[in-house]
Amino acid sequence: AAAADLAACLGAHGYELPVVCPPKTVDTDIVPIRQSLGAWTAAEYGAAFFDNVSNEQSAAPRTLVVHEVMGRHCGWLTAATAQAYIKRTGGNDYPDGFMMNTQMKNIDGLYLPEIAFDLESEAARLKEIMDRSGFVTLFVSEGACLDAIVAEREAAGETVKRDAFGHVKIDTINVGGWFSKQFAALLGAERAMVQKSGYYARSAPANVDDLRLIHSMVDLAVESALNGVSGVTGHDEDQNGKLRTIEFPRIKGGKHFDIAQPWFDDVMKTIGQSYKHA
Repeated sequence: AAAADLAACLGAHGYELPVVCPPKTVDTDIVPIRQSLGAWTAAEYGAAFFDNVSNEQSAAPRTLVVHEVMGRHCGWLTAATAQAYIKRTGGNDYPDGFMMNTQMKNIDGLYLPEIAFDLESEAARLKEIMDRSGFVTLFVSEGACLDAIVAEREAAGETVKRDAFGHVKIDTINVGGWFSKQFAALLGAERAMVQKSGYYARSAPANVDDLRLIHSMVDLAVESALNGVSGVTGHDEDQNGKLRTIEFPRIKGGKHFDIAQPWFDDVMKTIGQSYKHA
């Protein structure tokens, strides 16, 4: 947005100075860009973060662990983190008698802004898991059920803080805490904890996939600047995924994650959770 404003201001005053920027957000929620810089890395490191946290399931009986992942409007990062976590832990072998097993590394529920779910039916499904195994693990996007939570708080007379644009200040809502409170009561959890991987994941050094994406976008950015072309470098979904410098007026935030993608369906089948679009 700042780069677009700068380009518009320069153009309005007759300055022929190109403004080019790469797409940087771990949510990968930029219209019409297929993949933003840092998102693959954030998913990989979020998975590594929770690989350690999930060991807490062995510390106490009837434990509920909620992993909150960044993503206000877009659940891509939460889903991709879950996929990376499943790949990371799926081939592990655990010796008998060492208080760790495959079930403890499972994800039992995944909740995104794009998914609708019924709290009571999900609680019934998860309670069966809790009763059988003694622990439940949830992956939750920080924007999941946000509207419902805000409406609930405002109906109770609470003033929800908003920014200058009228957007809810999401850090004051604590979606992970809401999920933990709701499900802990319904599942009869004796111990509940919320772990947030956001700052750890988004501060990580770029992985191989992101480095390759960075190099291609930066090369194009320099070429565009030399040729006097302004915009945002990225793979344009409206032009068959072509890597190009996309015009600023076409750039928008808040792109939703497409849950119809086959890889996401595979993740949900692994978890054992049915789902439908919100």
